[in-house]
Amino acid sequence: MPLITSTELFEKAYEGKYAIGAFNVNNMEIIQGIVEAAKEEKAPLILQVSAGARKYANPIYLRKLVEAAIEDSDLPIVLHLDHGEDFDICKQCVDDGFTSVMIDASHRPFEENVEITKRVVEYAHSKGVVVEAELGRLAGIEDAVSVSERDATFTVPEQAAEFVERTGVDSLAVAIGTSHGAFKFKGEPSLDFERLKQIQKLLPKFPLVLHGASTVLPEFVDLCNQYGGKISGAQGVPEEMIRQATKLGVCKVNIDTDLRLAMTAAIRKHMAENPDNFDPRKYLGPGRTAIKEMVQHKIRNVLGSGNRL
Repeated sequence: MPLITSTELFEKAYEGKYAIGAFNVNNMEIIQGIVEAAKEEKAPLILQVSAGARKYANPIYLRKLVEAAIEDSDLPIVLHLDHGEDFDICKQCVDDGFTSVMIDASHRPFEENVEITKRVVEYAHSKGVVVEAELGRLAGIEDAVSVSERDATFTVPEQAAEFVERTGVDSLAVAIGTSHGAFKFKGEPSLDFERLKQIQKLLPKFPLVLHGASTVLPEFVDLCNQYGGKISGAQGVPEEMIRQATKLGVCKVNIDTDLRLAMTAAIRKHMAENPDNFDPRKYLGPGRTAIKEMVQHKIRNVLGSGNRL
């Protein structure tokens, strides 16, 4: 099965009130863990590549690893660029065979965001590639994305409707209170579901995207800290809130931090318990297994995307 776009996946997800997991990938073990989980759960997948991943692993290597995953699993997989910062990066990924790209001009004034997004949409659509954009700004840090709480802004529903109409974008990442990284809330977690309902009302049947939606599962934070980590005060988006969002038009949920925590916790544990080991396969293997089990949990208990093939 070749790489696919997200169009049909999102149509089914919207009608079924579930979401497709969009998992950030950086190396072979992460891709293998994610794909093995999706294969067992019979779930469609979005594998996404950030600017940091492109710099770390080289886009060619990542693309070939994804191709290998498709050949091995025969799953419907979307290869997506996460947080493309400008037209040139989006164009390069389209030309390199990505089936979906995100242009993130959310830090620019509204009219500039419209202009840049529309340009990406016109080029990508001419090549059969779909486009995600962002309106509003999420706080937090993830790879090249860094937004302070002061600069974070929630998505204005009326602007969202205008933005989609003027750009022709295929999906829209909205800001309703999630944030990038492992430290999403200082107090009680809260998402603006009333805002999300207003956006959905103005954009019926249009796929929305939730960034910064890792749960920051406490067991992985605790395991990291138990074996020498220093991750204090980490808090993510409660899983029941993500499940609620999938009933309100959110068809794609981005997950990155949970992958990092799961793999790091397993590696820390293995190396602490086996100080004589210097074989990377011996600690990357448990890291891969931890990712697989965590992704299976997300598919079954949070996203609802299992058995959807």
